Amino acid sequence: MFAHIPQKYASTFRDKKFVQSLFLGIIFIVVALIINYNAAQYAFERASGAVADIVLSNIPVFDVDFIFVYGPVIFGLWITFLCLMNPKTLPFTLKSIAIFVVIRSAFIMLTHIGPFPDHAIIDGSSAVLLRALSDNPNFFLLSTGADLFFSGHTGLPFLLGLVFWKHSLTRTFCIATSIFFGIIVLLGHLHYSIDVASAFFITYTIYVIAKKLFKKDHEMLMSVM
Repeated sequence: MFAHIPQKYASTFRDKKFVQSLFLGIIFIVVALIINYNAAQYAFERASGAVADIVLSNIPVFDVDFIFVYGPVIFGLWITFLCLMNPKTLPFTLKSIAIFVVIRSAFIMLTHIGPFPDHAIIDGSSAVLLRALSDNPNFFLLSTGADLFFSGHTGLPFLLGLVFWKHSLTRTFCIATSIFFGIIVLLGHLHYSIDVASAFFITYTIYVIAKKLFKKDHEMLMSVM
């Protein structure tokens, strides 16, 4: 299964255009995460009062700390493994995620609604690794609890489902994960229902934008799917 990987990497990394595109993708991700962190801090500082929600107002709060923290980590490791198995998928995947993060950062800076009054406390109490790294787990989660619209937990797996649409197993897993995380954030009252519902529509638009902006990278990804 893994015997052909060295040859695949050798041939792929001989392509200068691929290397340049991959390097740009890494830069885009780093810049996007910096923007996201600052946007989240801005949203936290400007957060206003909470609003009523037809879903959250009618369900109790569940402790979803562990799943909320470690679920995306496990999902991210799996996607990373998949991309590393097919290096030609890396440039488009990285750039798509970067576009997603930047656009979501713009949305959370525009929307300053405060968190729902009763919600699960995500303080890293179950995230031993985060507590070992820093007293402020929000730095590593890149979230302040006020960056609500739209749900990244819901949108990002859906985006990757669209990116790997031709790979039926990955597509199904990503979409199922997106729906699962959407339910989790609602059960924890960590997002309003509109944050979750809108994530699917906004994310699809982001995917279309990414395909147009990074056409050659998308074609390269499609060639190995």
